[in-house]
Amino acid sequence: MNTGVIVIQREQIRETLLELFEAETGEAIPALTDDQNMAETLGLDSVDMVSLIMQLERHFKIRLSHEELAGALKVGQLLDLVEIKVNAPKDASAEEVQRKAA
Repeated sequence: MNTGVIVIQREQIRETLLELFEAETGEAIPALTDDQNMAETLGLDSVDMVSLIMQLERHFKIRLSHEELAGALKVGQLLDLVEIKVNAPKDASAEEVQRKAA
């Protein structure tokens, strides 16, 4: 039975994040691994992060709150959050999505 729900896979999100990161920094990155720290390992400052998050939100048509992002210091944590958000039912409350991300 086709429910019309499109599931976006984690690797698709990773590829999009990689493309956005490279466009933001102008540097080629061979790969993004879950354990990479976005500030320390990848060198993103707060301005880069804000821009990257805004682009992710626009690309995937989602909203990420400051509270949700506070715990997303590593690539894997950000991927987890975006994956949950993009695949959440459109009628899911923000509290439900946050609970799943915790």
